[in-house]
Parts: sequence; structure tokens; C-alpha cells
Amino acid sequence: MVPQRVERDILIEAPMDIVWAVVTEPEHIGRWFSDSVELDLRPGGRAVLHWERYGAVHGRVERVEPPRFFSFRWVVPREPGAALTDDNSTLVEFSLAPEGDSTRLTVVESGFRDLAGPDDENRRHADAHGRGWELELGELQDYLRQRTGAPADR
Repeated sequence: MVPQRVERDILIEAPMDIVWAVVTEPEHIGRWFSDSVELDLRPGGRAVLHWERYGAVHGRVERVEPPRFFSFRWVVPREPGAALTDDNSTLVEFSLAPEGDSTRLTVVESGFRDLAGPDDENRRHADAHGRGWELELGELQDYLRQRTGAPADR
């Protein structure tokens, strides 16, 4: 069975406004996630994430509720540079919540069951994205530690 969603969360020793900037501002996103990004941070805004290794991945901003929630829909790559459609994209949601002086960041990516294509391929996408978010959130944490001088995970 294809999972509908993957979810990862981390506790970051930084205030919400700093974490919000790192997940929504292109100059930061390009340091922990993609190689570069074009992002129009408003509902319906265009998002294009660029990786040297994978090419461009197109998306669209869905919701922006500073500093607690940001979501976008992006193409699950089957072909480089594919345009966004309902049956080739998943929804990525970033939720931020304060925990003392730190911030709990939760990332949920959903829609894997709704992708066009065979179940085994969609299952591989869900598995790869689940592993990918774990790695990317580790990179986000490392990037923030370098910027803020925060200690390692509790």
C-alpha cells in the first residue's frame, strides 16, 4: 500500500522568527535544501527549486501564515522540468510551534497515493521523500547551528 503522507519533526534551538526565515527565504533555503530557489511567498505564488543533480522542480505556494505555517505543492519528479498538475504533485506543509526558547518544526508531505503512476513507483517516492526530509531537516539544523552558535540536539 502506498502511504498517503510522510511526517518528520525536529526541535530547533532558535526562536520561531529565525526558523520562519530559514524555511521561507530563498537565501536561506538555498543553504540547507536546494542549490537555489525562486519563491514568490504568497498564496498562488510560483516556486522553483533548483538542484544541480536533479534539475528544476516546479511548485506553487498554497498557504502562508507567518510565523507558524507555510505550505507549497511541488512536482514529484518523473521528468525534469515537468509542469505542476493535480496528479503529479504533493503538498508540503511546514508547521512551527514554540517550545520554550526553541521551535518545534514539523514537516508533512502528503498526496503520494493520489499521484498518477503505478503504486510501486508512488511507494518508492514516499519512501525516498521520507528519507529525504530526515536528511534535509538535519541539514537545516546544522545550518541554523552555524548561524546561531546553538548547541547540538538535546
